[in-house]
Amino acid sequence: MIRDNKGSLAYWNEWVLYGTEAISEFEKICAAPSGNPDYRPQFIFEIVKKNWHQILRRYSRGDDIKELAQYFPPLLDAWEESERLGKDVFTPQQQYTRHAWKVNLDHYIVCFWLVGLALTLDLPEQQWQRLLVLIGNEGEDHLLDRIIASRQIGRKIGDTLCHPKPYQRLLKAIDAPTAQQARLLADFVRHWYRELDRPAKPGNAPATAMYERPYWYTYGDVNFEGGAYFGRWCVEAVAAVKAFGLDDSQCLGLEHYPGDLLRPNGPSTHPARPDDSDEQAPTTPSPPAKSWWQRLLGR
Repeated sequence: MIRDNKGSLAYWNEWVLYGTEAISEFEKICAAPSGNPDYRPQFIFEIVKKNWHQILRRYSRGDDIKELAQYFPPLLDAWEESERLGKDVFTPQQQYTRHAWKVNLDHYIVCFWLVGLALTLDLPEQQWQRLLVLIGNEGEDHLLDRIIASRQIGRKIGDTLCHPKPYQRLLKAIDAPTAQQARLLADFVRHWYRELDRPAKPGNAPATAMYERPYWYTYGDVNFEGGAYFGRWCVEAVAAVKAFGLDDSQCLGLEHYPGDLLRPNGPSTHPARPDDSDEQAPTTPSPPAKSWWQRLLGR
């Protein structure tokens, strides 16, 4: 069953295949000598992005939850290589704006997504530790640090919330009495997408976010047929549910709530679409994603 409320099975099949081929093509390009070494860290990071897009795209299509973790090894390999090369390319200020949660909303959300996926997919410990090194920012955000601390004992917890809108609602749900948590969690999910459309703060000062809204915010509205859309999933909510055992019963079936991540054996938490009767998600698993280092070394 297709989990997203947009796109036919033909659409999702086309763009899942494209995602697989794009990752492979980028890895092949990276295996060759670079014509522009200064751009290479950013180019390699595109492999990281394409892997997290593919996880969410395959979730949207309705694929087996157990298949999604295969994208973490190549994602981590590419991210580590991008960081290694970036040390000699990016200035200290560029490094700060690329990595700091409080000024880079995109990076904050992606880190939140990857933590949520790692928790719900039970990422192996070695991969989890590599992810934590790449995410960094320990002690920078009260909410995300607390969620990470559910698996990283002793993590320093930040005093402030980097992005109160929309994440104050999620923090409120976590801290609420048990009887109120389900309602408040659903309230966060209902407001999550709309409240990410935020007015820009003037001046791009060091303590302000650089962007009005996430890079993917309009995917699905503009040139849907072009395939950039991979879904609009509030992975942040399932991360909190996994970390703190929250009651998510009032979130099940909400448009942006990826509840199947917490229920890999089914049944699906998403309502059947009117056109689902003639369409079923593919039953043949996609081939496992191969580490790009394995490709480079011919393994």
